Amino acid sequence: MNGSDDPLRYAGIADRLDAAATELDELMFDQLRAAVSAKSGRPADDKRLIKARRAIERAAHLLRGWDDPVDD
Repeated sequence: MNGSDDPLRYAGIADRLDAAATELDELMFDQLRAAVSAKSGRPADDKRLIKARRAIERAAHLLRGWDDPVDD
């Protein structure tokens, strides 16, 4: 059976990717809150985490059969 014959499996993976993206969001917000409390600048990992979150979001969209929003 190839992957296109099993959309539920793709959807399950996409759901787990969504959960990972949510976890990254929580991490980013925690870092931003800490930076605000410390009155420091942008957290060092902020850009990297944003890129990772976007990549995960793109992968979830692709697995669901949606167009890649970045390619529009």
